[in-house]
Amino acid sequence: MLMSQLYAPTLRETPAEAEIASHRYMLRAGLIRRTAAGIYSYLPLGLKVIRKVEAIIREEMNRIGCQEVLMPIVQPSELWHETGRWADYGPEMFRLVDRNNREFCLGPTHEELITALIRSEVRSYRQLPLRLYQIQNKYRDEIRPRFGLIRGREFIMKDMYSFDRDEEGLNNAYWDAYHAYERIFARCGLKTRPVEADSGAIGGDETHEFMVLADSGEALIVYCPDCDYAANVERAEYRFVSQKNEAAPLELEEVATPNAATIAEITAFLGVEAADCLKTLIYVADGKPVAALVRGDHELNEIKLQKVLGCQTLELAGPDIIERVTGAPVGFAGPVGLEVPIIADRCVMDMVNCVAGANKADYHLKNVNIGRDFNVTTTADIRMVEEGDLCPKCGTAMDSARGIEVGQVFKLGTKYSAALKATFLDENGKEQPLIMGCYGIGVGRTVAAIIEQHHDENGIKWPMSVAPYHVIVVPVSIKDEKQAQAAEEIYTALQAAGVEVVLDDRNERPGVKFKDADLIGFPIRITIGPKSLENGNAEITLRQTGERFEKPISEITDYVLGLIEG
Repeated sequence: MLMSQLYAPTLRETPAEAEIASHRYMLRAGLIRRTAAGIYSYLPLGLKVIRKVEAIIREEMNRIGCQEVLMPIVQPSELWHETGRWADYGPEMFRLVDRNNREFCLGPTHEELITALIRSEVRSYRQLPLRLYQIQNKYRDEIRPRFGLIRGREFIMKDMYSFDRDEEGLNNAYWDAYHAYERIFARCGLKTRPVEADSGAIGGDETHEFMVLADSGEALIVYCPDCDYAANVERAEYRFVSQKNEAAPLELEEVATPNAATIAEITAFLGVEAADCLKTLIYVADGKPVAALVRGDHELNEIKLQKVLGCQTLELAGPDIIERVTGAPVGFAGPVGLEVPIIADRCVMDMVNCVAGANKADYHLKNVNIGRDFNVTTTADIRMVEEGDLCPKCGTAMDSARGIEVGQVFKLGTKYSAALKATFLDENGKEQPLIMGCYGIGVGRTVAAIIEQHHDENGIKWPMSVAPYHVIVVPVSIKDEKQAQAAEEIYTALQAAGVEVVLDDRNERPGVKFKDADLIGFPIRITIGPKSLENGNAEITLRQTGERFEKPISEITDYVLGLIEG
């Protein structure tokens, strides 16, 4: 490809919308262009990278016995009503109505569709196991699309689905996919960390997310430096060690705290530590109010709370409900005198003589004690795990990091097959529900994550496996006949050897050519200048390391092939 003909409109300035490195460089290097918020066009360089990632995914999916299919983007609402997710999925679902007033959605995911497809075809255990996947656009109306391809409203996803006759088969499929994902991301040049996670709207019993550690990541994970434990903070657990305060209970005291409604305001006003305050949060669970208690220096984990309550819906109560339950405005709730179920984090049970809201405007209580002043309905782990908490496996203090989720694997069990009546006949002729799993990779998000881990102040540093082109040949002056001839000779030889190569034939200053080469991120730059050419050499620059050296032009092709294969 000649640079003069390559549609790669590079930008010198960073667009105002770009907040992180991947978004910034994908725009500046001419990989993508914004169509609307969270919706992008892929230009030739961007699409070449996407296709290379897809090829790696296909190879690894096929390797574990998967077969590729392609399902419709437009899905009928009836299937989603059968599983109950039409109402549950919420405003992120793009919904539409056809000319006959029938409801459809643009697929945010394909569990319903694939299950309906299989229930009409699979009758016997002899047809199992079955593993199918597709690579296709998905649509989610994100409330705040941001970071380019990291969080978009239209995005490319690989989704795979497994169908088995029993839990053993599901377990085999799950770990086959898990290890395939390890290989996929490694081949893409990514360092990932699989973490235990929450299944969210997809559902299921067991799930792992594959996280690319990056400061720009939206997800927070905790991990143990001494063992393999790692989890998203939504799912993370910790080893609880009771630190019961043995101080004698003091007399309950009501104190005026005008305009002090937050933990920060209370600690400043009363001169106490946040760890000695009791945070009382009022929630509505399946339409009924409940109170959740955590220590003042801890954050409540709503996912854990919802699991403890076993409720379908959970939301923070509004001001009206809070006042009806507590008798006070927001900021002054406390457990003393409440007539609703009280769920307390297990750390709360160690607290003595704590500060809590008095259920009275502008007042708090000092020296509140469990058992004497109020009772707890349920005790459980309902707080967010933090850096420094002890690993649940080995007891080592855990570290934290931010990550970009690029893939996730789920054990669905019978969640969808039972709802959609997808069954098979076993060896005894008895009808059984299919046992399912699903496994997703965000293709565009993977590309963005690669850039997050492989860039510098000058641009992208593509790993060889996914680079849009392996090599760029840059004559310092295209007007110099000897340089132009040598560049053409190298370019033609590399093309003949099957190398993906670009010849920068533009009549531009050397600095412009070098800046564009670094911005786009060609792994190998071959520069033909007057000094090296006098000795029959060309200069090779490796983008990943910045290493520079000269090689005879006659040896360039073999040397480049070695670099690519290596």
